[in-house]
Amino acid sequence: MCQLETITRLEQAAAQAIGCEPEEIREETYDNYGLKVFSAYGLEYAIGTDEQAQEAASEYIKQTLWAFNASFILSRSKVGYNPEIEKSLKDMQGKLCESANSLVEALIEDMDEFIEDTIGADGRGHFLSSYDGNENEIDIDGETFYAYRLN
Repeated sequence: MCQLETITRLEQAAAQAIGCEPEEIREETYDNYGLKVFSAYGLEYAIGTDEQAQEAASEYIKQTLWAFNASFILSRSKVGYNPEIEKSLKDMQGKLCESANSLVEALIEDMDEFIEDTIGADGRGHFLSSYDGNENEIDIDGETFYAYRLN
């Protein structure tokens, strides 16, 4: 499949998600964790294949580890759950915010498993759709795309 076909299908998926004609779709110059963003009539959607959506959700999770629930982190950590460590982790998260990300990452025993558990618990839409947290499945010519409303 050539790149032009993929772009055309992405535009068709975006048009279907927004509810307009493909000619009305505009591809934005920015992305949503690697997913292409399309807009029309003031609506924005990030669109991608299953693999692309999985990669985008994984990237989002890796960049926001600092914001996860401390007990969730510890239950998947090298140190295990301990109430005193949980309190210290919460304090660190509150004080350092985004700067705590690499410290939280160091605690996690298996990042792939952490990501899998996280997506399994909340779904990809929770991470990729800032509007409503939903993941919309769209079939275009036998290929499935996933759409995430951003505004």
